[in-house]
Amino acid sequence: MRIRTSLLAMLALSACATAPANEAAAPDSIAVMVIGTWHFGGSDSDVISVEADNVLTPRRQRELEEAALRLAAFKPTVVITERVTAAPDYVDPKYADFTPAALAANEDERVQLAYRLASKAGVARVYGLDEQPVDGEPDYFPFGKVMEHAAASGQQAEIDGLIGKAQEMAAEETKRIGALTMSEALIAANTGKLSSPQLYYELLKLDTGESQPGAELNGYWFMRNAKIFSKLIDVTKPGDRVVIVFGAGHKFWLDHLAEQTPGFQKVDPAPYLRAARD
Repeated sequence: MRIRTSLLAMLALSACATAPANEAAAPDSIAVMVIGTWHFGGSDSDVISVEADNVLTPRRQRELEEAALRLAAFKPTVVITERVTAAPDYVDPKYADFTPAALAANEDERVQLAYRLASKAGVARVYGLDEQPVDGEPDYFPFGKVMEHAAASGQQAEIDGLIGKAQEMAAEETKRIGALTMSEALIAANTGKLSSPQLYYELLKLDTGESQPGAELNGYWFMRNAKIFSKLIDVTKPGDRVVIVFGAGHKFWLDHLAEQTPGFQKVDPAPYLRAARD
């Protein structure tokens, strides 16, 4: 998915953010804030993509700085990126090379949001916890099999209709995001259609009898997110405050896992992104 400064402005943005008053994480739990995003620099692998304005413009850079300052009020101790890294440490190696100069040239949300936030909040622990199939593991998003089944079972019109609806949604969200600030756009991505699992569930309607590629896709998609969260458990400890910056499609299940896994607590990013700053 794609969403395509003056000194005084930057000084103004350096003011401290205030944490939302309603947040109260248990001291022995691990607080997890999942921030779902569109892919700022574009993606060739997404079935449906959002293509909006360039985040490298002065306006978007000011807004991303503001969003990062607001999120820094969460006081994260760990930042997680959508990058495949080596076990058992899972350290994101690219963060070690990050400097603020990268913000002017690299559209990637890992740089623009995750690294920016980690640097601003003084976070030293940045991990890449993405999960991709290797050594005979299953395809975690076998959409091609759903398409083949729909064609073979006389449901081509139905699958075309679902894809058409999703493309219309993406076009609407592209237009909507362009009119919002980055803080507002991130709230929209985490509370609206971009992070909704509805399309995945709609695919279940195409299954027929024992031919169930829609059910398999949903199961494998959950597996990918469960493996991501399993790695998170490996690299965190009680008292940690974690920010996960991942594609918005992961938001639903990662939130669910943070909410339902004993010892973890889900934190909503929206109040932070809305909060006024001192």
